[in-house]
Amino acid sequence: MAVAGPTGPVLSREEVDRALARLGAEHEAVESSLLALQDHAGRRLLEGAELSGATRARWAVAEQLITQLWMYFDTYTGALTAARELRSRRRWPTQAELGELTDLLTGARVTLPGGDPAATVTALGTAAKLSEQLTLQELVDRMNGWYAQALDVVVIADAVWSALPARIDLLAAELQRTRSLAHSVGVRPGEHPAGDDLEDITRELIALRAAVVEDPVAFWTGASPSSAPGGGRPDTDRYDRAARALEDVRREVEAVLTVRQDAEQRLMRVRDVLSRADRTLTEARQARVEVLSKIAASEVPAVSGPPTLLYEQLSVAAEHRRRARWHRLSPLLEGLEQRADEELTRARESLTAVTAPLAVRAELRGRLDAYRAKAARLGLAEDPVLGERYDAARRKLWSAPCDLVAAEQAVLRYQHAVAEALAPPPGGTGGYGQGVIDRRGDS
Repeated sequence: MAVAGPTGPVLSREEVDRALARLGAEHEAVESSLLALQDHAGRRLLEGAELSGATRARWAVAEQLITQLWMYFDTYTGALTAARELRSRRRWPTQAELGELTDLLTGARVTLPGGDPAATVTALGTAAKLSEQLTLQELVDRMNGWYAQALDVVVIADAVWSALPARIDLLAAELQRTRSLAHSVGVRPGEHPAGDDLEDITRELIALRAAVVEDPVAFWTGASPSSAPGGGRPDTDRYDRAARALEDVRREVEAVLTVRQDAEQRLMRVRDVLSRADRTLTEARQARVEVLSKIAASEVPAVSGPPTLLYEQLSVAAEHRRRARWHRLSPLLEGLEQRADEELTRARESLTAVTAPLAVRAELRGRLDAYRAKAARLGLAEDPVLGERYDAARRKLWSAPCDLVAAEQAVLRYQHAVAEALAPPPGGTGGYGQGVIDRRGDS
């Protein structure tokens, strides 16, 4: 049975050796971590930066923690060295030496100053103490906690500074290229909405870069690096919004540039479409006069005049092109193209509506002649009834003005007469035309 010491049962030789090995490994790990933190690029950047906001507050605490970590590490190194020296005196330590080693390794034998009260309160949320008595394991645990807290600030700052400023600079360079192109086509602030947008994006990128450099912690989202590795990331929402806005402006500027390149061709097409619409309306007006003189009792729609407003806008567009006002020409030309196509469609529809009675008359004439040819082909050309009804329908269709309703009825009567003449007699096998042929054959 082990003899009880001041802090509990005295450790055996094997237990002492295991404790020394474990604490030695902890010592190496803490030393490596502190050296890595000392050489971390993020820490060096933080030391030389003018900080603000959350980053300034957290880095002030982290700096004090790093200072205390080295002081605590020196104390830990001294305590561990003393324990190792005591253990190295004999291969088989005496009971008194084992008791002393037990007290060194597990007892609250490490005396530490309370440190800066502000750092202690901020970091641990506890009241500041002038001095503390800790075990070596408690000292290691405290160093690990403070190291994680200091490392969070360093890693967050380094990650944000690595991700955002370079991307903002690239976007600013793209912004400059877009601005130069925009100015070349007249897209300027106060003259075009896209020019105003470029100024807004410029101000946003300047403000964003300054904010990222001064307060990188404010641009971190998600879990802290030490609590959840890979769980957090730099917050790029403001950057992404600026990038999308610039892309919208770039597309607008490219659309204006396209107008500059093919403006003359598009203006010529608009002129051609309007000219065709004008000719079609002229044809419709002439056709209306003809319809009113040749078709009786017909409702003929009125025909509008030439598209004078569109011609005026076309002149304005040509003036914009002559003075290289591409940013004004772009929306005007797009609207002109659409309205010119609509005007041509309307003119064609007007012509169709006006000439509809003439088309109906032509269809009736064609139908009458087709049935007459059919009757003649079947030997009914000399039939007096059919001849009479054909002459009546023809007089109505070829008279001026033509009564379409009466003419259609006359054509229908002729159709019915032809159909009756071709129908077979009751009990017979052939039609009227067949009977005529038979009689001629018998004669």
